[in-house]
Amino acid sequence: MAGNRSVVIAALIANGAIAVLKFAGFLLTGSAAMLSETYHSISDTGNQIFLLIGIRYGGKEANREHPFGYGKAQFFYSFLVSVFLFGIAGWESAKHGYNAIVHPHAAEVGQASLPVIGSFPGVWVNYAVLIGAILFEGYAFRKAYIEMNRQIDDHGWSGFREAFRKTSDVTTLTALTEDTIAMVGAGIALFGVYLSRATGNPLYDAVAALLVGLLLMGFAVALAWENKRLLLGESLPAAEERELREVAVGSDGVSDIIGFRTVYFGPEEVIVTSDVAFDSALETGTIDERITDIENALMETNPQVRKVYIEPEA
Repeated sequence: MAGNRSVVIAALIANGAIAVLKFAGFLLTGSAAMLSETYHSISDTGNQIFLLIGIRYGGKEANREHPFGYGKAQFFYSFLVSVFLFGIAGWESAKHGYNAIVHPHAAEVGQASLPVIGSFPGVWVNYAVLIGAILFEGYAFRKAYIEMNRQIDDHGWSGFREAFRKTSDVTTLTALTEDTIAMVGAGIALFGVYLSRATGNPLYDAVAALLVGLLLMGFAVALAWENKRLLLGESLPAAEERELREVAVGSDGVSDIIGFRTVYFGPEEVIVTSDVAFDSALETGTIDERITDIENALMETNPQVRKVYIEPEA
């Protein structure tokens, strides 16, 4: 949890500062791409706030109303990030870029009329801000990358593609993907601003704004889909669930496993329920001991298992 929080705080600080600088660049040059990137960074900053709320809320102790705790709060707030923040920011960015393409105007991205700061035209502010944004986002990306790599090693996943499909740590997943998109978006905006300045054609700047918006909306859909599977109660990956089942089957006194189910109730927090048939010769007291042994063995096999409920069957 501490690792997740540090990842989110690093991204929050970087995105908040970058949003202010990008907006200043837009005011100085009127660049459509810079306005799209401003929407992008504002949404990123809001994302981090939502994720921090999810982390804090998800850490609350279990109570009567929520006997398994509040771990799913992180799934919910990550879903809000994808739908409301990324979706809205992406739509606004794409709409602004589209309007700039359909209704072109004399964007101040390389003409003599550019505002001047000292002896430098305002477009150089855009260059500096976007390059700085890439560097800051790279710092935040590195922290999220290290945390996700740790999880890949712990679970034995083949790489980031498998981790994206299987991880329950949606906070780190969101931060990592967001930082990646932020660096790509800033690169697209930088290229669009440069081409418009070099050619005097504002179309490149407008197209860059549209691409940034489409990038954001595409990410919103992908992230919402990944959060949906966890909100609906996804089980452990098949290989990990099979390993736990084999541990239960091989336990002393077990004759058969009638039912075996797993479900996430928070990031890296799993409930296991099973209907277990024991040898008919075992006494009730011995069966209770065997159940305790199975519970301990399952939690030792997979640290994500936090709760185990075993129902003995005749």
